[in-house]
Amino acid sequence: MIPIRIRGGASPRSSRQAVAEAPASRVVPKPVPARVTKDARTYQLEQLRRRYSPKETELDSGEVSLLFSLTPSDPDFPFDLDHLECHLRVPVAYPRQPARLQVKNKDIPRGFAINIEKGWDRLVQEKRGATLLALTNALDRNLESFLSEQKAETVKLTIFKDTRHIESAPITQAGEQPSEATSKPSAVARPYIPEESYTRDQIAEAKARRAQEVRQLEARMSRLPSYQKSSDGIIYTLPLEPRRRDSLPVGLQSVRSVQLIIPLLYPLQSLRILLNDVESKDAEPVEELFTQKAAEQKDMSLMSHLNYLAQNLHVLAKQALPPPVTSAATAEAPDCVADKEAKEAEHSSTLETGRSHVHVVPRPPEWSFDDGTDGSDEEDSYDEEYDEDEEDGGATIEPRHTDGPSLPTQTPELGTAMSFPSIELHGIELLQVSILGLSVKCDRCKTLNEITGLKDNQEKPGSCRKCAAPFAIRFRQELIHQNSARAGFIDTTACTVADLLPSTFIPTCSRCSTPYSTGLVSVRGETTTNVCRECHARFTFKIPDVKFLAYAPGLHGYASRLPPTTGPRRKQEKLGLHAGEPLPNRGACEHYRRSYRWFRFSCCAKVYPCDKCHDAAEEHVNEWANRMVCGWCSREQRYSVESCAFCGRSVIGKRGKGYWEGGKGTRDQRLMRRNDKRKYRRLGPAKKDE
Repeated sequence: MIPIRIRGGASPRSSRQAVAEAPASRVVPKPVPARVTKDARTYQLEQLRRRYSPKETELDSGEVSLLFSLTPSDPDFPFDLDHLECHLRVPVAYPRQPARLQVKNKDIPRGFAINIEKGWDRLVQEKRGATLLALTNALDRNLESFLSEQKAETVKLTIFKDTRHIESAPITQAGEQPSEATSKPSAVARPYIPEESYTRDQIAEAKARRAQEVRQLEARMSRLPSYQKSSDGIIYTLPLEPRRRDSLPVGLQSVRSVQLIIPLLYPLQSLRILLNDVESKDAEPVEELFTQKAAEQKDMSLMSHLNYLAQNLHVLAKQALPPPVTSAATAEAPDCVADKEAKEAEHSSTLETGRSHVHVVPRPPEWSFDDGTDGSDEEDSYDEEYDEDEEDGGATIEPRHTDGPSLPTQTPELGTAMSFPSIELHGIELLQVSILGLSVKCDRCKTLNEITGLKDNQEKPGSCRKCAAPFAIRFRQELIHQNSARAGFIDTTACTVADLLPSTFIPTCSRCSTPYSTGLVSVRGETTTNVCRECHARFTFKIPDVKFLAYAPGLHGYASRLPPTTGPRRKQEKLGLHAGEPLPNRGACEHYRRSYRWFRFSCCAKVYPCDKCHDAAEEHVNEWANRMVCGWCSREQRYSVESCAFCGRSVIGKRGKGYWEGGKGTRDQRLMRRNDKRKYRRLGPAKKDE
């Protein structure tokens, strides 16, 4: 090898320092190809063509349009995005004029797409002189941060034109003279009221409040069958169940739903309603009166306005009626009225003196009709508090006086209530059980059966797997939130609810009020965490325990029960186990050290680790155990050969290779293969020769 000498005896380190300390005038820039400086636009477009193979279109103005897909290169990319559909437009004057990016993904909300486009513009400003390929790579690296920003606000302005207030002009035939009322338009025409002007801060605050209250309205009412929403998000069709339907006028008793008109600048602009399924002549006075009430109480939310309408529709209808008109004969002849009253008083006194069996009872003052001006202040006030214990049908919307976000419910408190006392909700506004799985006990033979796929208000029949006795179950769900841990009621026939099996839950994000449509499967003792698909916020719910409380027999014939069997009932032993925690020694015993479970023997309904443990503690012969308790999660379930149905772990040690309990082999030496080393174990030489 030829040694390399450094001139002057300087070390390599000192030579590097000398290079670093060279004057700036002697630093030579990196060479750039001539074609890059000559035609940078063509060179950079060629780079994008080789890298992404885009769909290229040249416009009439000379601008080049490129459509290509950008796949995130980060292996830990947190968002559910396969690729970003980019539409890049490169002007003729590039690079003097910057290129513009537009996101074409239909599954990305427009607010997040705007964040990506603004991020591209920031990269163009920060990296001046960078090529289009370098900017695209920078977009790939910063795509996660752009999607993590707060969603940009997007507003669609539309015009809602209400023409009901325009009164039709009277039509006169040829040759007729207009009447006196027609010749005076000033007596009929309404005065012109100019629209109010608002500042930018007022408009921004109104838009933020409208968006928040609309999200709350959609989260609570969107699951109802008659819910509808217009394409522009202004008109909402909602169900309406008046508090006192019998007290409504005949023309309004058929109302079933209401159209809620929410202006774009609500609450700066007045809220309005349209009653459905009724005649306009009966509905218009009530609608105008409600608009006046809503304009006076602008601090109330949309749900509070709906609550007021459902609770006080009969009061509004009474106030909207015109005052009673006194006839001319009554006005001109007050003496006749006085004489009539005197005759009635004389007749009543005559009846009393004659001790007749007919007594004239005076009409109570609260029964007399009033026009709503006296004695109705408490009922008409928006600050009215309603009695929760009054049983009059109930409205579909919850009372306004609740402190927390209580939810509408018409579920009768009958049957078996299922609740989660210690449930933990983090980032979740509402939680509901969409598909329920239960373990039920037959009333005839006390055998546990598993029922899955229970949906709201759908009856599911079944039969006991031991005695074949028929039974039926119906689930009536309720919404779970911070102030209510009850998930619903279960109506059973010929069976009793025993435990909760893995079920499907639908959480609603507390940040954007968007439900997780696909649902998440969870069970008692598990913690479930996921990310909202709308705002990407993280939420968690945990169900430590489940309680079943019997209120009363269920609905629609569910109160019937099969006659119980004779003899005393067996007492269910309490093991003191907690779901999600392992058994002592994971369920293994001294006889079978790789059997991670306990068995519930059908002969005595008691739990033992194995048949030998049962025989050592009991005096009777053991029978086949048809249920087991997993040694990993302590959940009781139907007998399974290899794994737990809840946690999925193996309960037999090495799956498929075990020789003892749960294995696939055999213990009968006559049936063993010749090559099995256990076939001739503990046998003498004579037996082996045979």
